[in-house]
Amino acid sequence: LLARCIESLLSMGNGFLGEVIVVDNASTDGSAALVRERYPAVRLIENARNEGFARGNNRGVSAAREDYVLLLNTDAFLTPGALRHMVALLDSEPRAALVGARLVNADGSFQASHTPFPTLWREFLILSSLGRAISGPWYPSCGPGEVRPRVVDYVEGACMLVRRDAYRAVGGFDAGYFMYAEDVDLCRALRNAGWEVWYRPDAVVTHLGGGSSGGRRPEREADLYRSRVRYQRKYRGPFAAATLKVLILTTALAKVLLHGALRRLTGGRRGRAVPSPRLLSARLKGV
Repeated sequence: LLARCIESLLSMGNGFLGEVIVVDNASTDGSAALVRERYPAVRLIENARNEGFARGNNRGVSAAREDYVLLLNTDAFLTPGALRHMVALLDSEPRAALVGARLVNADGSFQASHTPFPTLWREFLILSSLGRAISGPWYPSCGPGEVRPRVVDYVEGACMLVRRDAYRAVGGFDAGYFMYAEDVDLCRALRNAGWEVWYRPDAVVTHLGGGSSGGRRPEREADLYRSRVRYQRKYRGPFAAATLKVLILTTALAKVLLHGALRRLTGGRRGRAVPSPRLLSARLKGV
């Protein structure tokens, strides 16, 4: 994945792309050695331990020298023209601090790309699955019908082009998030500071999803909920955070019963592994 990601960047050409920086969060699959041996022009930052998504990206931006910095996951790949479209938007919109791309799956189908800021009502609709039943499969993200660039609440962290000075002015990603919701938080911080966040649908990026956290779905889902609660506490206060905890734990019990029954009735063909209330309670403790 990392090699494919780097190749998609290098295809832009040296005249357009200033530099490529890879931040390795103590990986154990030979990624750092691959960069050193195959891509000697790429700057490699090796962390002694996995510092999480937020700290890793902050280290990369701190080392960057260009005015614009593209934050790109290793499982995200630029299509021709995508980066030029994003750069053109920052060039033409002086209040724009960040622009996101139209994310698509490997088969070209639409993927969540930009979303309104979370509220307790939206969290309830997500947790209960009522949001998708009422508003369609993309909920809470806006759907694939948009064709014009526009100002939005937040874009997905898999691919973000940021104005370096604006990023640094708000402190970058909040390192209190280990993984998940830091993209929401960053866009919120930029908006609160008077900047704009844009979505550019003609900048298309293939995003596989889960490339750094596959194979641990219940734990990954629990980490996501922890970050959501932290976001609510930070921007809406302790009551909102406590309310969301109750919603998460209540719906978790229902999901454990439902998916457990599905697996038993279908011999494992249906139903998925979900985080248990015990796991969630441990993850949500102290947040």
